Amino acid sequence: MQNPINRREIIKFFLALGLPIISFLFGNKKRLNEERRNMYMNAIKKITQLPDSGPWPTVDPFLFCVHHNDHYPSATKNFVPDASFDNRNIGNDFSNKDGWSMYHGESIPGFPKHPHRGFETLTVVDKGFIDHSDSLGATARYGDGDAQWLTAGDGINHSEMFPLFDRKNQNVIDFFQIWINLPSYNKRVKPNFEMFWEKQIPKSIVKDQKGIEATVELICGGLNGVNPPDPPPDSWANDKNNEVGVWIIRLKKNGEFSIPKTDHSVSRSIYILKEGRVSLNGGVSYSNSMLELSTDMDVTLRNEGKSTKILMLQGKPINEPVYQYGPFVMNSRSEINEAFQDYHKTGFGGWKWEDVGPIHGNFEGKFAKLINGNIEKPS
Repeated sequence: MQNPINRREIIKFFLALGLPIISFLFGNKKRLNEERRNMYMNAIKKITQLPDSGPWPTVDPFLFCVHHNDHYPSATKNFVPDASFDNRNIGNDFSNKDGWSMYHGESIPGFPKHPHRGFETLTVVDKGFIDHSDSLGATARYGDGDAQWLTAGDGINHSEMFPLFDRKNQNVIDFFQIWINLPSYNKRVKPNFEMFWEKQIPKSIVKDQKGIEATVELICGGLNGVNPPDPPPDSWANDKNNEVGVWIIRLKKNGEFSIPKTDHSVSRSIYILKEGRVSLNGGVSYSNSMLELSTDMDVTLRNEGKSTKILMLQGKPINEPVYQYGPFVMNSRSEINEAFQDYHKTGFGGWKWEDVGPIHGNFEGKFAKLINGNIEKPS
């Protein structure tokens, strides 16, 4: 007669067999979570909360970055906001009252005549229009996807005004302005600007594993064999060895995009807007933040919220002393003093316009009258 089955022994047998399996499974999960955490933590060098208004922090070779996003009311026939200016500090209005500011403009919003020396400005306009005028006689009207790259070099006076054209609906002005330092050997080059019209700025379309498309606008620096126009000849960005990149990454809901690794000497920062909610390498999500990233690994961005755009700035640092006083950026205090003296003597070419913040009349399309006198229009 066979011995009766001992249920207790059978249970003990399977428990003994199962515990290592359970331990293995949970151990694997723990290791995977630890690896994911390490990937996430190692991807980020520094996290900075962005201010509600005003300039954002930057890393060499960048000096300054600001995002203007103003929702102006409908316009009058004179291109000004059709609204009361009460309770605004006109001439210095950064209030964002009712969702918009006049900045230094008195009737038309914007930035009337002001000088620069020793660096470059890169203005990338998503929506709205900017009227440019400068001390060398050049003018431009650009916007709705265009970018202007201005090399201030030895010195220039210019104005940036925001004429409003829609007399029935809201007028939105949405753009980034980025200041890029010039190395000491190019700080006194001849000033100039170039237009990158919307159709000249390539867009790289990248699908993630789920088939969701990300759109990367390449203002500077290529991706996957897609390259934008060359930066101005005297720019730090013109030397491809400096790996300067300015991208606007547009992510749909639940979409992902991987920023490829590059040389470890390159500094790289991404800027996530207030309305964004973006995670990195499976970690926690961020909004209204600047993240300085490691460049020795791919970093995968995932949009956890509504469609959003992310600004990426990268480049090898210039690694020179930076002395900045207002609109002048040089390598020493004595050079700053010299810049002020030169500006008071010459006005960096004077000012040929009757108004300190001129605009260019009714909207008849985009154009640029360059410093050399050539007229340029988008094709």
